Amino acid sequence: MGQKVNPKIFRIGITKTWNSKWFSNRDFSAFLKQDIFIRKFLKKKLKDAGLSRIEIERSTEKVNVVIYAVKPGVIIGRAGVGIEELKTELLKNVFNKEKSAVPGKIKLNLNVMEVDKPNLDANIVLDNIISDIEKRIAYRRVMKQALGRVMRAGAKGVKIIVGGRLNGAEIARRETLTEGMIPLHTLRADIDYSRGAAHTIYGKIGVKVWIYKGEVFEKDQNKEKDNKDNNKVNNKI
Repeated sequence: MGQKVNPKIFRIGITKTWNSKWFSNRDFSAFLKQDIFIRKFLKKKLKDAGLSRIEIERSTEKVNVVIYAVKPGVIIGRAGVGIEELKTELLKNVFNKEKSAVPGKIKLNLNVMEVDKPNLDANIVLDNIISDIEKRIAYRRVMKQALGRVMRAGAKGVKIIVGGRLNGAEIARRETLTEGMIPLHTLRADIDYSRGAAHTIYGKIGVKVWIYKGEVFEKDQNKEKDNKDNNKVNNKI
């Protein structure tokens, strides 16, 4: 089971949570389509910012989009000019009258958060591998360097798979590099996973990354929740 299922989906509701947090009795498909469009738009627009993930929260008239990135300064810009431009582009391209799921005015809030440990984030590691392969750096060197960076950052296990016409070979093949352990069937295991493709002149080269950060228990989750609540209270004060 663990070998065939996305590790994040397998653990949703146990150690992982949803990236889109909203409820709708109707217009579910329209909201879902809008979320996909928002993510595609932001990933294309903020390619150089090192995006980790995008969380979307909705209420009746408000839409909160939280962007987790390595370089928040690239998104925010000088005196917040960049984020205001991004907000206007999102309202124009996504939340206009034709594409909007809900008619009427929508209040859009954009929040940018910095990623503390980028080398323990599967999406960021994946983007780095893809960019290096597209720059025609040898794939084995790229994989070894990425694996070393992740293990030095404190991961308990890493697995990287690269597949396709590697080095321009006529026959496509698959290369795997692992270190440490990746317990795919342990539901309390905190495993970050991401996949993507590098576009080369020989075709697409698929990349998959698994990062095992350790086990998550209910006590740890409750502590994290308490810390977050305390931080929110302190920020309000």
